[in-house]
Amino acid sequence: MTSRLRVGVLFGGRSAEHEVSILSARNVVDALDPDRYEPVLVGIDPAGRWSLQSRAVLGAAQDALLVRLNPAAPSVVLEPTPRGRELAAAGGGPGGLDLDVVFPVLHGPMGEDGTVQGLLELAGLPYVGAGVLGSAVGMDKDVMKRLLRDAGLPVGRFVALRKSDFLRDPGRACELAAGLGFPLFTKPANLGSSVGISRVPDRSGLEAALAHSFEFDTKALAEARIVGREIECSVLGGDDPIASLPGEIVVSHGDQFYSYDAKYLDEHGAELCIPAQLTPAQVAEVQRLAVASFQTLECHGLARVDFFLREDGAFVVNEINTLPGFTAISMYPKLW
Repeated sequence: MTSRLRVGVLFGGRSAEHEVSILSARNVVDALDPDRYEPVLVGIDPAGRWSLQSRAVLGAAQDALLVRLNPAAPSVVLEPTPRGRELAAAGGGPGGLDLDVVFPVLHGPMGEDGTVQGLLELAGLPYVGAGVLGSAVGMDKDVMKRLLRDAGLPVGRFVALRKSDFLRDPGRACELAAGLGFPLFTKPANLGSSVGISRVPDRSGLEAALAHSFEFDTKALAEARIVGREIECSVLGGDDPIASLPGEIVVSHGDQFYSYDAKYLDEHGAELCIPAQLTPAQVAEVQRLAVASFQTLECHGLARVDFFLREDGAFVVNEINTLPGFTAISMYPKLW
Protein backbone atom coordinates (compact mmCIF):
# COMPACT_ATOMS: atom_id res chain seq x y z
CA MET A 1 0.00 0.00 0.00
CA THR A 2 1.37 3.42 -0.94
CA SER A 3 1.82 6.04 1.76
CA ARG A 4 -0.95 8.55 2.24
CA LEU A 5 -0.68 12.07 0.88
CA ARG A 6 -0.35 14.65 3.63
CA VAL A 7 -2.91 17.34 2.87
CA GLY A 8 -2.52 20.66 4.65
CA VAL A 9 -6.05 22.01 5.11
CA LEU A 10 -5.90 25.77 5.65
CA PHE A 11 -9.02 27.32 7.15
CA GLY A 12 -10.35 30.25 9.16
CA GLY A 13 -8.59 33.33 7.85
CA ARG A 14 -8.70 37.06 8.42
CA SER A 15 -11.79 37.92 6.39
CA ALA A 16 -15.40 38.35 7.44
CA GLU A 17 -15.97 34.81 6.11
CA HIS A 18 -13.79 33.30 8.86
CA GLU A 19 -16.57 31.21 10.41
CA VAL A 20 -17.88 29.98 7.05
CA SER A 21 -14.37 28.77 6.20
CA ILE A 22 -14.29 26.66 9.37
CA LEU A 23 -17.62 25.07 8.43
CA SER A 24 -16.27 24.36 4.93
CA ALA A 25 -13.08 22.81 6.29
CA ARG A 26 -15.02 20.37 8.41
CA ASN A 27 -16.79 18.98 5.37
CA VAL A 28 -13.60 18.83 3.30
CA VAL A 29 -11.78 16.90 6.02
CA ASP A 30 -14.72 14.55 6.57
CA ALA A 31 -14.78 13.80 2.84
CA LEU A 32 -11.08 12.94 2.53
CA ASP A 33 -10.55 9.19 2.02
CA PRO A 34 -8.55 8.15 5.13
CA ASP A 35 -6.87 5.36 3.16
CA ARG A 36 -5.42 7.88 0.70
CA TYR A 37 -5.06 11.18 2.58
CA GLU A 38 -3.76 12.32 5.95
CA PRO A 39 -5.15 15.77 6.82
CA VAL A 40 -2.96 18.27 8.66
CA LEU A 41 -5.14 21.06 10.01
CA VAL A 42 -3.78 24.60 9.97
CA GLY A 43 -6.08 27.32 11.24
CA ILE A 44 -5.64 31.06 10.66
CA ASP A 45 -7.22 33.27 13.32
CA PRO A 46 -8.77 36.71 12.61
CA ALA A 47 -5.50 38.38 13.66
CA GLY A 48 -3.53 36.35 11.10
CA ARG A 49 -1.84 33.84 13.43
CA TRP A 50 -1.39 30.38 11.91
CA SER A 51 -1.69 27.40 14.24
CA LEU A 52 -1.80 23.61 14.19
CA GLN A 53 -5.37 22.68 15.05
CA SER A 54 -6.97 19.38 16.05
CA ARG A 55 -9.98 17.57 14.62
CA ALA A 56 -11.86 18.52 17.79
CA VAL A 57 -12.16 22.13 16.57
CA LEU A 58 -13.85 20.97 13.38
CA GLY A 59 -15.93 18.41 15.22
CA ALA A 60 -17.77 21.23 16.96
CA ALA A 61 -18.21 23.22 13.74
CA GLN A 62 -21.94 23.23 13.05
CA ASP A 63 -23.18 26.74 13.77
CA ALA A 64 -21.58 29.73 12.01
CA LEU A 65 -22.18 31.83 15.13
CA LEU A 66 -20.34 29.47 17.48
CA VAL A 67 -17.31 28.06 15.65
CA ARG A 68 -13.92 29.04 17.05
CA LEU A 69 -10.27 28.07 16.63
CA ASN A 70 -8.30 26.84 19.64
CA PRO A 71 -6.19 29.87 20.66
CA ALA A 72 -3.78 27.67 22.64
CA ALA A 73 -2.77 25.57 19.62
CA PRO A 74 0.94 25.72 18.61
CA SER A 75 1.86 28.32 16.01
CA VAL A 76 2.72 27.39 12.43
CA VAL A 77 5.47 29.33 10.66
CA LEU A 78 7.24 29.32 7.31
CA GLU A 79 10.86 28.42 7.95
CA PRO A 80 13.92 27.05 6.10
CA THR A 81 14.32 23.25 6.12
CA PRO A 82 16.68 20.87 4.28
CA ARG A 83 14.02 20.62 1.52
CA GLY A 84 13.54 24.39 1.21
CA ARG A 85 11.04 26.69 2.89
CA GLU A 86 8.22 24.77 4.54
CA LEU A 87 5.35 25.24 6.93
CA ALA A 88 6.44 24.01 10.34
CA ALA A 89 5.15 23.97 13.91
CA ALA A 90 7.02 26.61 15.91
CA GLY A 91 9.33 24.97 18.43
CA GLY A 92 8.50 21.55 17.04
CA GLY A 93 12.06 20.52 16.27
CA PRO A 94 13.81 20.19 12.91
CA GLY A 95 11.78 19.62 9.75
CA GLY A 96 8.47 20.98 8.60
CA LEU A 97 4.94 19.60 8.49
CA ASP A 98 6.04 17.53 5.46
CA LEU A 99 2.99 18.49 3.39
CA ASP A 100 2.48 17.06 -0.08
CA VAL A 101 -0.26 19.51 -1.05
CA VAL A 102 -2.23 22.35 0.54
CA PHE A 103 -6.00 22.82 0.26
CA PRO A 104 -6.63 26.49 1.16
CA VAL A 105 -10.26 26.23 2.29
CA LEU A 106 -10.31 30.00 2.75
CA HIS A 107 -13.01 32.41 1.65
CA GLY A 108 -12.59 36.13 1.05
CA PRO A 109 -9.61 38.49 1.31
CA MET A 110 -6.30 37.25 2.73
CA GLY A 111 -7.08 33.73 1.59
CA GLU A 112 -9.06 33.48 -1.65
CA ASP A 113 -7.60 36.59 -3.28
CA GLY A 114 -4.12 35.43 -4.27
CA THR A 115 -2.29 36.41 -1.08
CA VAL A 116 -2.04 32.93 0.42
CA GLN A 117 -1.56 31.48 -3.07
CA GLY A 118 1.49 33.74 -3.49
CA LEU A 119 2.94 32.57 -0.18
CA LEU A 120 2.48 28.94 -1.19
CA GLU A 121 4.14 29.66 -4.55
CA LEU A 122 7.15 31.15 -2.73
CA ALA A 123 7.29 28.11 -0.47
CA GLY A 124 7.13 25.75 -3.46
CA LEU A 125 4.05 24.01 -2.05
CA PRO A 126 1.49 22.59 -4.52
CA TYR A 127 -2.04 23.75 -3.73
CA VAL A 128 -5.64 23.31 -4.77
CA GLY A 129 -7.45 25.94 -6.79
CA ALA A 130 -6.69 29.01 -8.87
CA GLY A 131 -3.25 30.61 -8.91
CA VAL A 132 -2.31 34.13 -7.86
CA LEU A 133 -3.79 35.90 -10.89
CA GLY A 134 -7.02 33.90 -11.13
CA SER A 135 -7.60 34.19 -7.39
CA ALA A 136 -7.02 37.95 -7.41
CA VAL A 137 -9.28 38.81 -10.36
CA GLY A 138 -11.90 36.33 -9.18
CA MET A 139 -12.10 38.11 -5.83
CA ASP A 140 -12.32 41.69 -7.15
CA LYS A 141 -15.84 41.86 -8.56
CA ASP A 142 -15.13 45.10 -10.41
CA VAL A 143 -12.09 43.71 -12.28
CA MET A 144 -13.89 40.39 -12.75
CA LYS A 145 -16.91 41.96 -14.43
CA ARG A 146 -14.75 44.15 -16.67
CA LEU A 147 -12.77 41.14 -17.88
CA LEU A 148 -15.94 39.15 -18.51
CA ARG A 149 -17.49 42.08 -20.36
CA ASP A 150 -14.39 42.57 -22.50
CA ALA A 151 -14.49 38.88 -23.40
CA GLY A 152 -18.03 39.32 -24.71
CA LEU A 153 -19.71 37.48 -21.84
CA PRO A 154 -23.02 38.85 -20.52
CA VAL A 155 -22.82 40.80 -17.26
CA GLY A 156 -25.30 43.08 -15.52
CA ARG A 157 -25.03 46.85 -15.27
CA PHE A 158 -22.82 48.01 -12.40
CA VAL A 159 -20.90 50.99 -11.04
CA ALA A 160 -17.64 50.67 -9.08
CA LEU A 161 -17.08 53.24 -6.32
CA ARG A 162 -14.03 53.98 -4.17
CA LYS A 163 -14.22 54.71 -0.46
CA SER A 164 -12.02 57.82 -0.72
CA ASP A 165 -14.38 59.33 -3.30
CA PHE A 166 -17.40 58.41 -1.21
CA LEU A 167 -15.97 60.03 1.92
CA ARG A 168 -15.05 63.15 -0.05
CA ASP A 169 -18.43 63.52 -1.76
CA PRO A 170 -21.07 60.97 -0.72
CA GLY A 171 -23.74 62.80 -2.71
CA ARG A 172 -21.83 62.35 -5.96
CA ALA A 173 -21.19 58.67 -5.25
CA CYS A 174 -24.88 58.13 -4.56
CA GLU A 175 -25.79 59.97 -7.75
CA LEU A 176 -23.59 57.63 -9.80
CA ALA A 177 -25.12 54.56 -8.17
CA ALA A 178 -28.68 55.86 -8.45
CA GLY A 179 -28.26 56.03 -12.22
CA LEU A 180 -28.76 52.27 -12.23
CA GLY A 181 -32.34 52.68 -10.98
CA PHE A 182 -34.04 51.18 -7.96
CA PRO A 183 -34.10 48.76 -6.34
CA LEU A 184 -30.37 48.13 -6.60
CA PHE A 185 -27.78 46.21 -4.62
CA THR A 186 -24.59 47.42 -2.96
CA LYS A 187 -21.71 45.16 -1.99
CA PRO A 188 -18.00 45.20 -1.13
CA ALA A 189 -15.90 44.55 -4.23
CA ASN A 190 -13.69 41.99 -2.44
CA LEU A 191 -15.77 39.71 -0.26
CA GLY A 192 -18.16 36.79 -0.48
CA SER A 193 -20.86 34.85 1.39
CA SER A 194 -23.14 37.88 0.90
CA VAL A 195 -21.30 39.76 3.66
CA GLY A 196 -21.82 43.53 3.42
CA ILE A 197 -24.54 43.32 0.76
CA SER A 198 -27.66 45.49 0.97
CA ARG A 199 -30.82 45.59 -1.09
CA VAL A 200 -31.59 49.29 -1.59
CA PRO A 201 -35.25 49.93 -2.50
CA ASP A 202 -34.96 53.71 -2.99
CA ARG A 203 -32.62 56.70 -2.82
CA SER A 204 -33.20 57.30 0.90
CA GLY A 205 -31.26 54.22 1.98
CA LEU A 206 -28.45 54.41 -0.56
CA GLU A 207 -25.83 56.34 1.41
CA ALA A 208 -26.16 54.09 4.46
CA ALA A 209 -25.95 50.98 2.27
CA LEU A 210 -22.76 52.18 0.60
CA ALA A 211 -21.28 53.12 3.97
CA HIS A 212 -22.02 49.57 5.16
CA SER A 213 -20.22 48.07 2.15
CA PHE A 214 -17.24 50.34 2.79
CA GLU A 215 -16.93 48.89 6.30
CA PHE A 216 -15.47 45.80 4.61
CA ASP A 217 -13.53 47.16 1.64
CA THR A 218 -12.10 50.30 0.05
CA LYS A 219 -14.07 49.62 -3.14
CA ALA A 220 -17.76 48.85 -3.50
CA LEU A 221 -20.14 47.98 -6.29
CA ALA A 222 -23.65 49.15 -6.98
CA GLU A 223 -25.47 46.68 -9.20
CA ALA A 224 -28.71 47.06 -11.09
CA ARG A 225 -31.43 44.68 -10.03
CA ILE A 226 -31.89 41.73 -12.38
CA VAL A 227 -35.31 40.09 -12.31
CA GLY A 228 -34.89 36.39 -12.85
CA ARG A 229 -33.93 33.00 -11.47
CA GLU A 230 -30.64 32.39 -9.63
CA ILE A 231 -28.72 29.59 -11.36
CA GLU A 232 -25.33 28.21 -10.29
CA CYS A 233 -22.90 25.88 -12.04
CA SER A 234 -19.74 24.16 -10.75
CA VAL A 235 -16.57 23.88 -12.82
CA LEU A 236 -13.80 21.34 -12.24
CA GLY A 237 -10.47 20.80 -13.96
CA GLY A 238 -7.35 22.44 -15.34
CA ASP A 239 -6.60 22.79 -19.04
CA ASP A 240 -9.85 21.09 -20.08
CA PRO A 241 -12.40 21.99 -17.38
CA ILE A 242 -15.85 20.47 -17.27
CA ALA A 243 -19.10 21.91 -15.94
CA SER A 244 -21.66 20.23 -13.69
CA LEU A 245 -25.37 20.20 -14.14
CA PRO A 246 -26.68 23.59 -12.95
CA GLY A 247 -28.73 24.12 -9.82
CA GLU A 248 -31.15 26.83 -8.75
CA ILE A 249 -31.50 28.85 -5.54
CA VAL A 250 -35.04 29.73 -4.56
CA VAL A 251 -35.00 32.37 -1.81
CA SER A 252 -37.82 32.67 0.71
CA HIS A 253 -35.99 34.72 3.37
CA GLY A 254 -37.29 38.12 4.42
CA ASP A 255 -34.17 39.86 3.10
CA GLN A 256 -35.56 39.20 -0.41
CA PHE A 257 -32.18 38.01 -1.71
CA TYR A 258 -29.63 35.28 -0.97
CA SER A 259 -28.20 37.07 2.07
CA TYR A 260 -25.78 35.78 4.72
CA ASP A 261 -28.71 35.02 7.03
CA ALA A 262 -30.57 33.19 4.26
CA LYS A 263 -27.47 31.11 3.51
CA TYR A 264 -26.15 30.20 6.94
CA LEU A 265 -28.49 31.18 9.76
CA ASP A 266 -32.02 30.46 8.56
CA GLU A 267 -32.47 26.80 7.69
CA HIS A 268 -35.60 27.70 5.75
CA GLY A 269 -34.15 30.83 4.12
CA ALA A 270 -33.53 29.27 0.73
CA GLU A 271 -34.10 26.05 -1.17
CA LEU A 272 -31.47 24.47 -3.42
CA CYS A 273 -33.05 22.81 -6.43
CA ILE A 274 -30.63 20.31 -8.01
CA PRO A 275 -30.70 19.96 -10.92
CA ALA A 276 -32.37 23.19 -11.98
CA GLN A 277 -35.48 22.81 -14.10
CA LEU A 278 -34.02 23.96 -17.42
CA THR A 279 -34.32 22.83 -21.01
CA PRO A 280 -31.41 20.86 -22.52
CA ALA A 281 -30.49 23.94 -24.56
CA GLN A 282 -30.44 26.11 -21.42
CA VAL A 283 -28.27 23.57 -19.57
CA ALA A 284 -25.80 23.54 -22.44
CA GLU A 285 -25.68 27.35 -22.49
CA VAL A 286 -25.06 27.61 -18.75
CA GLN A 287 -22.28 25.06 -18.98
CA ARG A 288 -20.71 26.88 -21.93
CA LEU A 289 -20.82 30.23 -20.13
CA ALA A 290 -19.47 28.70 -16.91
CA VAL A 291 -16.43 27.20 -18.62
CA ALA A 292 -15.88 30.37 -20.67
CA SER A 293 -15.96 32.49 -17.50
CA PHE A 294 -13.59 30.07 -15.75
CA GLN A 295 -11.06 30.29 -18.57
CA THR A 296 -11.44 34.05 -19.13
CA LEU A 297 -10.60 34.70 -15.48
CA GLU A 298 -7.53 32.40 -15.52
CA CYS A 299 -9.01 29.95 -13.02
CA HIS A 300 -7.81 26.45 -12.29
CA GLY A 301 -8.95 23.42 -10.37
CA LEU A 302 -12.40 24.43 -9.23
CA ALA A 303 -14.84 27.31 -9.16
CA ARG A 304 -18.55 28.04 -8.97
CA VAL A 305 -20.10 30.42 -11.49
CA ASP A 306 -23.33 32.19 -10.54
CA PHE A 307 -25.92 33.36 -13.07
CA PHE A 308 -29.26 35.06 -13.40
CA LEU A 309 -31.75 33.68 -15.91
CA ARG A 310 -33.76 36.71 -16.95
CA GLU A 311 -37.43 36.61 -17.81
CA ASP A 312 -36.58 37.03 -21.51
CA GLY A 313 -34.56 33.79 -21.42
CA ALA A 314 -31.09 35.37 -21.45
CA PHE A 315 -28.39 34.34 -18.98
CA VAL A 316 -26.29 36.93 -17.15
CA VAL A 317 -23.02 36.03 -15.38
CA ASN A 318 -23.16 37.42 -11.85
CA GLU A 319 -19.79 36.32 -10.43
CA ILE A 320 -17.31 33.52 -9.95
CA ASN A 321 -16.12 31.98 -6.69
CA THR A 322 -12.63 30.53 -7.04
CA LEU A 323 -12.86 28.75 -3.68
CA PRO A 324 -16.57 28.16 -3.18
CA GLY A 325 -18.14 27.09 0.07
CA PHE A 326 -18.02 23.49 1.21
CA THR A 327 -20.50 23.80 4.08
CA ALA A 328 -23.31 21.29 4.48
CA ILE A 329 -25.61 23.52 2.40
CA SER A 330 -23.10 24.75 -0.20
CA MET A 331 -24.00 24.40 -3.85
CA TYR A 332 -20.58 23.50 -5.30
CA PRO A 333 -20.22 19.98 -3.85
CA LYS A 334 -23.92 19.27 -4.13
CA LEU A 335 -23.88 19.93 -7.89
CA TRP A 336 -21.31 17.16 -8.40
